[in-house]
Amino acid sequence: MKPEVISFFHDNTATISHLVIDLTTKSCAVIDPVLDYEAASGRTATTALEEVISIITKRGLKLEWILETHAHADHLSSAAVLKKRLGGKIGIGDHIVSVQETWKEIYNIPDLSTDGSQFDRLFRDGDTCKIGALDVTVWWLPGHTRADIGYVMDGAAFVGDTLFMPDYGTARVDFPGGNAHDLFKSIHRLYTLPDDTELYLCHDYLPKSGRAKHAFMATVKEQRQGNIHIREGVSEQEFVSMREGRDKTLALPALLLPSIQVNIRAGHLPPAEQNGVSYLKIPLNKL
Repeated sequence: MKPEVISFFHDNTATISHLVIDLTTKSCAVIDPVLDYEAASGRTATTALEEVISIITKRGLKLEWILETHAHADHLSSAAVLKKRLGGKIGIGDHIVSVQETWKEIYNIPDLSTDGSQFDRLFRDGDTCKIGALDVTVWWLPGHTRADIGYVMDGAAFVGDTLFMPDYGTARVDFPGGNAHDLFKSIHRLYTLPDDTELYLCHDYLPKSGRAKHAFMATVKEQRQGNIHIREGVSEQEFVSMREGRDKTLALPALLLPSIQVNIRAGHLPPAEQNGVSYLKIPLNKL
């Protein structure tokens, strides 16, 4: 039973959120929802989220899950806002606890709980859940970060930042806990899925090769045969050398420092201070 998938592209961060619908029960899940954030003014907004909510409400869908593939470093999550508006449970991989521990020290947030309790469900590799009648299996896909996971269904898998479109390649591995060897193994695990399995991605950046339109999905066969970084015939050492060398040339994501302190809290902003205002922390000269 394949889900219906509606994908939403967020221009400011090149992020793709997915609405996954079980047509038989009208239940749904939202994967990797985005909260708009303007760094210059420090303002947040739900502009992108409203489009998702509009479809859910107009079609009379029941939101069961808000699923994160990892603690993103390039956009703020709107999971907490979405849950407050429509309900549902927020899920993420159980290795989020190590991410929380790492960034608790970087941000110096002594009162931050590092047991994942901000989320409703911490998924382990092989755990299952349901979206209506749809069976979902969680795969641990370390590499981009230690905590990345994918959500695998009949004919579809939502793989976060593990892969990009074949003409763009793969995700960086130079964040805390990232590892190119792990990413190679995670991608080859995905390549064991049937050839026609649709792999839904979390980002798309138009390559210099000239593709004119953003794309959100490629099949296992298309990735295995055509991914410019990790197609058939590319050895693990070749991939690791390429990936680690490329990462040395990349700047940090523009929203890394604002986003992670929100995303390790399941999309909640830091607690408001005595004046009723929430503040983000920017560690100077730390990274």
